[in-house]
Amino acid sequence: MTSSERRSILCPNCRRLISFDEPVCPYCGIARPGSWWKNSLMQAFSLNPDTIIRNLIIANVVLYVISIFLSRASLNVSANPLTLLSPSNNILLLMGATGTIPIERLHRWWSLLSAGYLHAGILHVFFNMTALAQIGPLVLQEYGLYRMVILYTLGGASGFLISFFAGVPFTIGASASICALIGSILYYGKSRGGSYGQALFKQLSGWVIGLGIFGLLIPGINNWGHGGGLAAGIALGFLLGYGEKKQETYVHKLLATACVIITVLILLWATASTFYYLFFIE
Repeated sequence: MTSSERRSILCPNCRRLISFDEPVCPYCGIARPGSWWKNSLMQAFSLNPDTIIRNLIIANVVLYVISIFLSRASLNVSANPLTLLSPSNNILLLMGATGTIPIERLHRWWSLLSAGYLHAGILHVFFNMTALAQIGPLVLQEYGLYRMVILYTLGGASGFLISFFAGVPFTIGASASICALIGSILYYGKSRGGSYGQALFKQLSGWVIGLGIFGLLIPGINNWGHGGGLAAGIALGFLLGYGEKKQETYVHKLLATACVIITVLILLWATASTFYYLFFIE
């Protein structure tokens, strides 16, 4: 092995083979890619792009099942498909539903993150997870893993924050985050242009129209959350950039990792405190 080969490394950001003493990665532009602390951080904060969508779906389904289990004494088993197998509002409140009631009365600002993983019925979780499975890979392809995590997390929280300021008293569901993903692809399609960009923009515009009609026809839909998530997705898409214009950076990785860690801690806290309250306090 020659000296030059021994001094070759994988860039901690884009994973391309570069020289150890490069001041800037020629592929992604990260400064001092050979820095030991930067390599250590990149390895510590690495996420798996092949499992992120599956893990999001698993988290949503698991929390729905837990909410059903805890609501078993007051579970809605009516024939109405829109309310079939609906957890009780008390359980959803304990597990992290958001809105003016949880935030103003209980000061649960952290519920802006937890509410996106709770659902009001079997059809609610089914349709949201189906949409995530269809739209998620597209966002992953055009924005990359870390920016997708940021879009999903901050976009969903922003949608709920807007619905809070609009006075929505009680709300849950992954649709605010999914609308943020839709907004990011709308921005991508419009910004990129060309036949591919136009096709994506047209396709996702159909989703927006469908969501709007659904929200007008079905009572109880948080249209403020949908619209807020959509607007947040467009804004974040602009601020974060997409793959064809800008490579993901270590800042994206750190922010995405922070989103994951904070969300996991909140969900664990909400679930554990709910079990504690139900089985040890009541």
